[in-house]
Amino acid sequence: MNITILRNGPRKNEVYFAAEYGEGKGIWNGDPVEAGEELKVEFELPPLFMRWVDIVPVSGVDYGIRMEGDKIILTGVLENIEADGTGYLRIAGDLIMFECLGEPMALGGYVEIRTGELGMYPVFL
Repeated sequence: MNITILRNGPRKNEVYFAAEYGEGKGIWNGDPVEAGEELKVEFELPPLFMRWVDIVPVSGVDYGIRMEGDKIILTGVLENIEADGTGYLRIAGDLIMFECLGEPMALGGYVEIRTGELGMYPVFL
């Protein structure tokens, strides 16, 4: 995903960013970055999520990244959940992998994932 760094956060390696589908914050895992830098990144969702609690269906049909308090909310299409709990959220052309537990969910619809942790890594093309 293409992002622009807005500013550094108070935590070590924390950055606020803007992307095509909204704004958020995360922990940067790469060389130091400055406000205004444009980067291609891969998101990592480290926590284990509970379906129907942390991952919930939404009625909208739009991709999004936003913040509510300490939470980062990613909205996209639930592409797949494998038998081992590995899931895939699609935000436009980008897939974000995560781990989850819980009752089955319908695939192909829009969901929100609420997380307090978002890791970001540089993508070198």
